Amino acid sequence: MPRFAKVIVDSYLDKALDYEIPSHLSTTIGIGSRVRVPLRNRSVLGIVTGFADHSDVPNIRPIQAVLGERPLVPPILLKLAEWMSNYYLCSLDAAIRTVLPYAVRNEKIRQKTTKFLKLRRSFTNHELDVLAKRSPRQAQILRILSNQPNCQIEIRKLEEEIGKAGQHLRRLSAAGFVEIFEQAVNRDPYANQNFLQDTPRTLNPAQQKAFLSALEAIANPASSRPLLLHGVTGSGKTEVYLQLVQHVLNIGKSAIILIPEISLAPQTVERFKSRFSPIQNQIAVLHSNLSEGQRHDEWFKVLRGEARIVIGARSALFAPLNNLGILIVDEEHDPSYKQEETPRYNARDLAIVRSRLEPCAILLGSATPSVESYHNAQSEKYALIELPERVDEKKLPIIRILDMKVHNRKKGSLRGIFAPYLLEAIQKRLQKNEQVILFLNRRGHSTFLQCPSCGYVEMCSNCSISLTYHRTCEKLICHICGQTKRIPTQCPKCSNRGILFSGLGTQKLEDLVQKEFPTARIIRMDSDTMTARDAHRQAFSKFRSQQADILIGTQMIAKGLDFPNVTLVGIVNADLSLYHPDFRAGERTFQLLTQVAGRAGRGDTEGEVIIQTYSPENPAIQFARRHDFLGFWEQEKEFRECFGHPPFRRMILLTLSGEKENHVEFLAKSLWRNLSSKLPPDCNISEPVPAPLSKAKGAYRFQLILRLPKDKPIYLHNLKSLLSSFSIPSNFSLTVDVDPYNLL
Repeated sequence: MPRFAKVIVDSYLDKALDYEIPSHLSTTIGIGSRVRVPLRNRSVLGIVTGFADHSDVPNIRPIQAVLGERPLVPPILLKLAEWMSNYYLCSLDAAIRTVLPYAVRNEKIRQKTTKFLKLRRSFTNHELDVLAKRSPRQAQILRILSNQPNCQIEIRKLEEEIGKAGQHLRRLSAAGFVEIFEQAVNRDPYANQNFLQDTPRTLNPAQQKAFLSALEAIANPASSRPLLLHGVTGSGKTEVYLQLVQHVLNIGKSAIILIPEISLAPQTVERFKSRFSPIQNQIAVLHSNLSEGQRHDEWFKVLRGEARIVIGARSALFAPLNNLGILIVDEEHDPSYKQEETPRYNARDLAIVRSRLEPCAILLGSATPSVESYHNAQSEKYALIELPERVDEKKLPIIRILDMKVHNRKKGSLRGIFAPYLLEAIQKRLQKNEQVILFLNRRGHSTFLQCPSCGYVEMCSNCSISLTYHRTCEKLICHICGQTKRIPTQCPKCSNRGILFSGLGTQKLEDLVQKEFPTARIIRMDSDTMTARDAHRQAFSKFRSQQADILIGTQMIAKGLDFPNVTLVGIVNADLSLYHPDFRAGERTFQLLTQVAGRAGRGDTEGEVIIQTYSPENPAIQFARRHDFLGFWEQEKEFRECFGHPPFRRMILLTLSGEKENHVEFLAKSLWRNLSSKLPPDCNISEPVPAPLSKAKGAYRFQLILRLPKDKPIYLHNLKSLLSSFSIPSNFSLTVDVDPYNLL
C-alpha cells in the first residue's frame, strides 16, 4: 500500500494536497474515498484522488479518518470532474463538489433508521389469556404482531394504532416475547404511489430503425458515435427510450435518463415505473426537488448497486452507476441543462464526455435539436436518426398566427392579451369537453408599476430591472434578487395617486381567463404555484384525469408532456424571448413555440395552435408555423457562421462584478488589456461593456466575450493559466462561462 494519498479538500483549492496514510486506515482507503484531514488549524473533509510512494512536502500530516465503508466517487466520475475542471475553467474542488451532491458530502445527513418490533417466540392461547388479565395492552400488542407479515411491525405505526406503549414493549421484551431492533428506512419519494403495469408498444418502421441503430451503439460503444434522435413532437421517442432501457437491463447493464425540467420528472418516472413495474424499486430518482434525506437515500441506493435505472435532471448525470449501458438525454436542446453557477457546465455535453470515458452508448433526443447538435450530425460527428411523423398516423397540429397589431383594433378583443379568434376557439373546446393549454413565459401579475403622469417605474434597488407585482401576496418582487416592497399608494416621484399596473404575467392571465370563462376549471403552473414538493405531480395528475379544463403556465409546461385530450394550445405572447440581446434568441423562440405547439392534438382529435405575436413576419415564428426545423436550421447556421458564433467558434463569457461601477469598469479594462496582449492572433476578445443586466443583487456587472478556434483546445488551458495569474481583489468577482447559454 502506498504511503501517501492525494486529497482534494473542500476548500476551493485547485490542487491536491499530500497526506500520510496511517497503517490502521490502509485497508479501508481507496481512490474516491471521503476522508477527514487536518488543514492548518482545523479539520476538513476531502476526496482521495490518487496515491504516491513518496512526497517532496516536509512534515506531512496524517489522514484522521475514512468516512463510509466504500469509496463514494468512482474513478470514472473523478476523471469526469477533472475534465470539467479543465474545460469549464473552474477549480478541481468545485468540480468534485458538483459530482458529489451536498446530501452526500454533509456528514449530518445520514441514513434514517426506525425502531421495529418483532415476535421472538410463539405463544399459546392460554399464555395470551393469562397475559390479558394482567395487562390487556400487552396482549393486544401480541395479537397485532402475530397478524403482521413476518410477525414484525414498525413501532411508530403500532403506536399510531394503540397509543404510546413504551413500558409495555420493554416488559414484553424482558419476558422474551418480543425483540426491539433498529432498521434502516429508505426515504423513497414515490413510496406512496401505485403504478399500473404497462406493456411495450409495437414500433413503427421509423422507431424500429432508431431502435436498431441504438442497439448497435450499445453493442459497440467504444467505436460508435453519439446518436441524435430528431423526432417531431408525438413521434414516440419515449417508447424507443423504454425499449432500449429494457434491452440494456436484459444484458445486465444500467441506464441514465436525463430530463431538463423537474416538472417533467413525475410523468417520466410514472412511465418508467409502470413499464418496469416488477423491478420499479431498482429505479432511482435524482433532482433538486427532493428533500436532502431523499436525495441521500436515492444516491446511496445507486452506489450500493440496488438501482439500475436513474432518472433525473442535471445532477443525475453524476449518479455512481456501475456497468452503464446507455445514457439518454431527452430534450437535449433545452437551456436548463446548462448550470448557471460555477462550474457552469452543460449536462448534455458532459454526458457525451462520460459516454466516452465509460464507454457506453449515448442518445440525444429532441423535436428541435440545438444548432450545435444538428451541426455535429451534419458534419457526421454524430449519427442522425429521424422520426419524421407522429405515431399512429396522427397529424401535427394546425398552427395559426394572429397579428396582434391588427387584432387589437378589432371589436371584442382584450387589448394586447386576447384576440377574439382565440377567445372563440377556447369557448368551442370547452363546449366539446376538450382541454386547452395557454402558454405565457412570464410569471407574476403585472410586470411593472408605472405612473402615467411622470413615467416613473418602480425599480429594484439591487438590480437594474423593474419590480413585478404579485397579486397573491400583494407585493412587488424582484425576480433576480428576491427583494420585496409594499405597493405604493401614490407615485414616489410626483405623488400622483393614479399609478398603474402594466404588463402581463400568468397570475393576471389566470384572472382574465376565469372572468371570460367563469365555469372553466383552471390550473396555473409557474414557480409561484409549484413550491410544494409534490406540486408538479399533483397538477399534472389532475389535468390528465380531466379534473381541469384549462392549464396556464410558463415554460415548465412547454415540453415533453402528453395530454391526449388537449386540442388547443394558445401562445399568448410569442415575442417575449424574441428580442433578447442574445444570439440564441431566435433559436429559443423557435424551439419554445414548436415544443408548446406539440402539446396539441396528441389524442384522436386533430390539434390547433394559435400564436399571438406582434412580429408575424419573424423567421423563427414562420418556420415554427410550418414545422420546418431544417429551414430554420439552414438560415440560423448561415447567421452563426457569418458572425463567428457557436458552433463555428468557441465562445467564453467573462463577467466582472463589484459594488462600485467605476471600479468594476476599471478592473474589466485592465483584464481586457492583459488578455489582449497575451492571446494568440486567431483569438478575438471584445472590449468590456456593461452587461445587459448591468446590476444584479447589488453588484455592477461588466462583460468581455472571447471567441476562440474550436480545433485548438490548448487555448483553454492557456486561458486558465492567464486568468489565474490575473489578480482579482477580494471585493470583486470574476465568473467564467465557457459555451454560455445566457448572455444577460
